[in-house]
Amino acid sequence: MKARVTVTLKSGILDPQGKAIEGALRSLGVAGIASVRQGKVFDIELDGGDRAQAEALLKQAADKLLANTVIENYRVEVLG
Repeated sequence: MKARVTVTLKSGILDPQGKAIEGALRSLGVAGIASVRQGKVFDIELDGGDRAQAEALLKQAADKLLANTVIENYRVEVLG
């Protein structure tokens, strides 16, 4: 079974890396960029076929390791 955990900064948290990317895009002449916020994506393969159990396991992994829940949000998607 494949899954994806997407981790992003909570709104209101400063994102210096996103600001640096935004500035770099502008300096490269990419027009129309209003703002950039960066994040992390984890593509994970799991054994077994129980979607509910996989989702619970991934939420536990995100809470304990993949995300800093003080400043980051995460989304778990079980893809199949």
